[in-house]
Amino acid sequence: MLVEEQVTINGSRAAIWTAITDIENSAKTISGIENIEVLEKPASGLVGLKWRETRMLRGEPATADKWITEAVENEFYKTRAEDRGFVFITTMSISDGSGGITLKSSHDSQPQGIGARLMSIPMVLLFKGMIRKAILQDLSDIKSAVERE
Repeated sequence: MLVEEQVTINGSRAAIWTAITDIENSAKTISGIENIEVLEKPASGLVGLKWRETRMLRGEPATADKWITEAVENEFYKTRAEDRGFVFITTMSISDGSGGITLKSSHDSQPQGIGARLMSIPMVLLFKGMIRKAILQDLSDIKSAVERE
C-alpha cells in the first residue's frame, strides 16, 4: 500500500532539509510524535542513523525502530522499518515547485509473506485514510516550523 502526500513550503531547501533531518528533536516539531530515542548514529552523514519512534495511533502508543537507508543532502532520504511481517519504506523528498519548495512524503507498506498479504487487504480499507491524515499533519507541522524560522 502506497500513500503519498505533499505540501508547498515557503522556505529554502536547506531550511527544509534541516527540519526533516533533525530526527533527534522531531518530537518538538511534529505533533504526532510522542518520543524519539536515537539508537545508533553514523560516523558521518545520515545513512545508518537508527532511532525508536513512538506515536499515538488510535489512542494507543505505537513504537517502531526506523533507520535511514539512503540519503542525498537537500534532496531526499529513505527510511526502513519492519513490524509484523511488513517492511515500511518512507521517503521524504524536496523538489522545486511552483510557488515554493515541495516537500513530499511517501509511505510504502510491503507485506512479506502470505499472512501479511492477507492482513494488507483490510489494512488498505481501514488504515489508508488514517495514514494519509497523519502524513498530512506531519508535513503541515514541518511547513509551519520552516515558515516560522
